[in-house]
Amino acid sequence: MSEIDTHKKLRYALFMGCTPYGATPEVKVALEAVAKRLEIDLIELTEASCCGATHLQDFDDFLALTLNARNLAYAEALGLDLITVCNTCQMVLSAAADRLRNDSALLGQVNLKLAEVGLHYNGTTRVRHFLYALREDYGFANLPVSAPLEGRRIAPFYGCHNLRPSELSADDPYRPNALDELIAALGATSVDYPRKSRCCGFHTEMQAPETTYKLSGEAIKEAEDFGAEMIVTPCPLCQLSFDAQRPNAEKAINQPLAIPALHLPQLLGIALGINADKLGLKHNVVQPTS
Repeated sequence: MSEIDTHKKLRYALFMGCTPYGATPEVKVALEAVAKRLEIDLIELTEASCCGATHLQDFDDFLALTLNARNLAYAEALGLDLITVCNTCQMVLSAAADRLRNDSALLGQVNLKLAEVGLHYNGTTRVRHFLYALREDYGFANLPVSAPLEGRRIAPFYGCHNLRPSELSADDPYRPNALDELIAALGATSVDYPRKSRCCGFHTEMQAPETTYKLSGEAIKEAEDFGAEMIVTPCPLCQLSFDAQRPNAEKAINQPLAIPALHLPQLLGIALGINADKLGLKHNVVQPTS
């Protein structure tokens, strides 16, 4: 990716989402540390609210659409691409942007509501996950890796909401490769296994927790069986399923599970030589001690 101008300052509107403020604080601190090391400006949209995570959409579709148009409008006002660090936020925001961009009547109805809070959305916001912005704008080959992960075997877990619906994905939904490419750029070996592009089960936990735990447990076990020493995911919800819910996952499949699960900025930060304290590794239930 030599054509990428790494001297040009990259700047994005950051939609952090709600999970990093509560359940996964390690995601927020690791992302901030990585962005600082890469000299990427992240302008956090502090006025933004939860994307609805598909649950609000089931209850009131127009309300959810208006809420996300409000989030998108904040990024549009800055004239910046909006980036996320959560697969579900990525999918929900991308779907909202796509609907409003292709339905002027619906956009007009939404803007009537936004006008009540002094906002207007033109439908121009581009939404991307940090993983794909990093690949497209910075270039994995340009990453200043100072502590290469040589000899490590790392399993990528893409999760489902970054890949589906396929028309909104920046990757091949059946044979995704961005995480594999990043792992290779960090000096490690990417472990290929069938479940890497499937669902972790997070969104079924309220209704069918045993299904959730079984899905996550089977994914971890399969990664181990294929020789992985670690799992990395771009989604805090998947990371929660693999890390915080590890005891439940082990019980669901009746087998012990050993390998740690890191969020994308944590793994990237390790390879960039960032101190573990600045990557929130102390918050991980399963510690990557090696």
